[in-house]
Amino acid sequence: MGRAFEYRKARKMKRWGQMAKTFTRIGKDIVIAVKSGGPDPDTNGRLRAIIQNAKAANMPKENVERAIKKATSKDQEDYKEIVYEAYAPHGVALVIETATDNHNRTVANIRSYLNKLGGSLGTQGMLDFMFDRKSVFRIPADGVDMEELELDIIDYGGDELELDEDTNQIVIYGEFTAFGAIQKYLEEKGFEIKGAEFERIANDYKELSDDEAADVEKLIERIEEDDDVQTVYHNMK
Repeated sequence: MGRAFEYRKARKMKRWGQMAKTFTRIGKDIVIAVKSGGPDPDTNGRLRAIIQNAKAANMPKENVERAIKKATSKDQEDYKEIVYEAYAPHGVALVIETATDNHNRTVANIRSYLNKLGGSLGTQGMLDFMFDRKSVFRIPADGVDMEELELDIIDYGGDELELDEDTNQIVIYGEFTAFGAIQKYLEEKGFEIKGAEFERIANDYKELSDDEAADVEKLIERIEEDDDVQTVYHNMK
């Protein structure tokens, strides 16, 4: 069938793989949210936000409902959220968020990826000064007065707004502890929340050459392939 077919097939398989990884990550988020706050999204704001994220990622409704039901089962193991801090090649800082039911397996895997690809595992807290934890929300930009919204959101712990022109969405950054307050404000004002999560944002970024960046990207990609890994943050420009 030729090289063009094989290329399209490879791209499709990679896209399906990324989608499966996203659904797995959201499924773990649902389990953690249900275990900590119960299965009712009306009374569990974190679960409500994750369901919104699932919808934005085109995760089928039945998958979400199945994950919630599974989370309430006595047979469902608890996932522990563990953060690892490391350095990639060329001095790039990495913060690796995981959700795991086997800490020994997870840390062994991450250490192996780092050792094989020129990185090193560090100690917890060593990179705290390099990243700020933020609450991050996304809403559609159409019809929204950004200046007015910014003035309002400050009262609820919001820090900054920016327009993502690629998605035509407003991105709202707020204090880590202000997640619930910002979420409640947006819901009460009738904004459609397209995304709601915590992010780690680097205070300063390291500029690399193309070859150096490729080394770091190879390591990050390998770490992200691990089923226990939820998100990898870095300070590479």
